[in-house]
This record gives sequence, C-alpha cells and structure tokens, in this order.
Amino acid sequence: MTLPHFSFCSAFLLGLTGLAFHRTHLLSALLCLEGTMLSLYVGLSLWSTSFSSPSMSLLPMLVLTFSACEAGAGLALMIATTRTHGTDKLHNLNLLQC
Repeated sequence: MTLPHFSFCSAFLLGLTGLAFHRTHLLSALLCLEGTMLSLYVGLSLWSTSFSSPSMSLLPMLVLTFSACEAGAGLALMIATTRTHGTDKLHNLNLLQC
C-alpha cells in the first residue's frame, strides 16, 4: 500500500470514528462529515489519476461540489437549531419535541 492510499484510508476511518464517537455537538459531527467527504475527494482524485482517463477527471470535482453544498446546508441547519433550541448539543435535539 502506497503512502497516498494509506493516508486516504486513515483519513476516511478517522472521520468515521470521529462521527461515531464524538457526537456531543452538531458542529463536531459536521466537521467529521466534511473530513470524510474530503478524504473521498482525495481518493477519487487518486483513482482518476491512476486511470489517466479524461472522463474520470470530472468525478472528483462533482464530489467536491456536493461536499460544499452539504457543508453549507449543514451550517444553515446548525444555525437554525441553535437559534430555536439555544444550543447545538445533539442530545437536546429530539424530533418528537419539535
């Protein structure tokens, strides 16, 4: 396993474990999701450069665009829940109380 592939796999696993274990605040969950999306971007970039195909070079940019949209929507939801609930702690957010 080469160093870029190892760094991609470790970044992806660190993002997933951070999302699984550090679910105290909504901001930390969003940052872990952003880390996994960026590691997927790096992995797709490595994959498209290994094939050297021009048709595959558009896929990492598409993932990066969706990642930016996901981050913007997540931050907007975090601001909305902070304004309504007064905090961004995830244990205070319950769908049955809304």
